Amino acid sequence: MILILSTPRDDHAQTVLAELLKLGAQAQLLDLSEFPQRLGLVMRYEDGERRFAFGCAEAGLDINACHAIWWRRPQAPQISANVMRDSHRYFAMNECSEALQGLWHALEVFWINDPARDQLAHRKAYQLRVAQDVGLEMPATLITSCVGAVREFVAPRGHDRVVYKAFSATEEEWRETRLLKENELDLLENVRYAPVIFQEYIEAEVDLRVTVVGDKIFPAAIHSQQTSYKVDFRIDMGDARVEATQLPADVEERLGAFMRRLGLVFGAIDMRRTPDGRHVFLEINPAGQWLFIEKRTGQPIAAAMAQLLYERDVSA
Repeated sequence: MILILSTPRDDHAQTVLAELLKLGAQAQLLDLSEFPQRLGLVMRYEDGERRFAFGCAEAGLDINACHAIWWRRPQAPQISANVMRDSHRYFAMNECSEALQGLWHALEVFWINDPARDQLAHRKAYQLRVAQDVGLEMPATLITSCVGAVREFVAPRGHDRVVYKAFSATEEEWRETRLLKENELDLLENVRYAPVIFQEYIEAEVDLRVTVVGDKIFPAAIHSQQTSYKVDFRIDMGDARVEATQLPADVEERLGAFMRRLGLVFGAIDMRRTPDGRHVFLEINPAGQWLFIEKRTGQPIAAAMAQLLYERDVSA
């Protein structure tokens, strides 16, 4: 059994699930937002054996039968509206989280990606440290809540050579990477309320989205400089020309070392190829999007993901 932890609305999960079924695999998508209201959990340790299952009936999903799990974008448990006091809701959510986290660590399965590794790899400061350690070129970066540090970083470069971005974004509160504008210099005082990531602006010939699945690398060139927003290709993706490309061997080797250091099997890496041919690392998303790349380039990313899960399931 192969398990995909996501939501039925996730096109990426559904695409890989379809590829798995083509391979003849037993695979199932599990939406953790069903837990604990509509999806029970049983973890039994008895007589030297252990049994893990989702579902309170005997016909529940036997997690012991799972040999490979894709930690795609698992949803948070949903606490019943019948639990009304805030302190009780917090307690219930914490208990759900403790049970699930314990389950993931108790399983002996192949993960894409291991939840603990995935969580750590999402941390921007840690990503940059590892990228630096393996020799990837990266922009000069400042992460700070100190106003003076920002001004010292901006002054020698000029405001129009510095970008800033947040650690996180949601569909409701989208926060793209932005060039610092002159009329925003007075707003730098606001970093005292929450730290901000500042980086030197890297000129691009193209943006690169490098999707890594196991030992397979799928680099794609995004012609962001031909769109209306040259700073962040995500803003005008509909108008961006996207094509498969190649990376220099030494860059591929460093990216491989980067993935191994992070302990990741899958990652969506953003880089920039400069006009003079340098390859500059920006960040990695351990649960990043790639269907838009596959659809425009024909690169078989979903098939590679399904094949890797299937191989590890049947070899267990």
